[in-house]
Amino acid sequence: MNSTQVAVDLAKSVFQVAVSSTPGRIDEQHRLSRARFGRFFAAHEPVEVLMEACGSAHHWGRELTALGHTVLLLPPSDVRRYRDGDKTDRADTKAILEAARNEAIDAVPVKTLDQQAITALHRLRSGYLATRTARINWVRGLLREFGVAIPVGARHLAPRARAAIDDGAVPAYLEPVLLDAITEVDELRRKAKDIERHLKHLAKHMPEATLLMSVPGIGVLTATALVAYVGDVGRFRSARHFAAYLGLTPREHSSGLSRRLGRISKRGNSYLRMLLIHGARSVLRAAKLTEQPDALRAWALGIEHRNGHNVAAVALANKLARITWRVWRDHRPFEQRLAV
Repeated sequence: MNSTQVAVDLAKSVFQVAVSSTPGRIDEQHRLSRARFGRFFAAHEPVEVLMEACGSAHHWGRELTALGHTVLLLPPSDVRRYRDGDKTDRADTKAILEAARNEAIDAVPVKTLDQQAITALHRLRSGYLATRTARINWVRGLLREFGVAIPVGARHLAPRARAAIDDGAVPAYLEPVLLDAITEVDELRRKAKDIERHLKHLAKHMPEATLLMSVPGIGVLTATALVAYVGDVGRFRSARHFAAYLGLTPREHSSGLSRRLGRISKRGNSYLRMLLIHGARSVLRAAKLTEQPDALRAWALGIEHRNGHNVAAVALANKLARITWRVWRDHRPFEQRLAV
């Protein structure tokens, strides 16, 4: 393979391609249709192809790798800093080439078909739950306008709403719409549960997911999501780098001898971070019911006593992320001594 780099700005039907054989200089610019894009790389000698890790990037990464090219996916948030002037396709390809020269930027691994499919299942489930929450709030808001207040908790929606309809609290011509919305809420919950059952079945045939589920607070959803979204855990140099990738390390603002650590950075994948924090909350709840909690849970309960539940949950999520990295890297199930 030669030293030529080809930056690609992806789109649905038109692709901007910039060819650079010398760092800092663009030799060719092409604007290709979807059909011409495939033919261009099929006829081109093996090169390093640079793309942002955005929509369809993993698909094209697999396609170009099959053609003999080396694919490097860069985080869009890092590429954005290198773009000068207005946002255009040509400016984007130039920014991609400049960002690729920065060795501090970690590339995103190209997902396999299985990983892509599992992330799609998680995204579908999240979409169903988000839509369900929106429908619940919609029904609550409408009924409140008619003097019907539904208590907190999704389980109260259907019985209270149907009772209000039976009591004649809403006009008759509004009743069918409300009943359809209630039915939709139940249907969305059923779809989300179906995906959870499917993921549970898949996890039984995924050794890495089974391994991760040995860590406290890591269930089927978190384990399969980590395997699908993270890919190769070996790309993280340490447990702290892994926790930082998930946005669970403190944001730092330091200068000279003054070191200031603030709240967590919230960088990286918000979905994985949310799953880990929810898992930490479940560990805390279970620890309160245990007469003699182990060292990990006792440590978390101590933080909760001093700083409150939310701080303890995030701190424990950080700890669980680091333990997960160790378990995953060493291919060994969780042992209590790894947590202390």
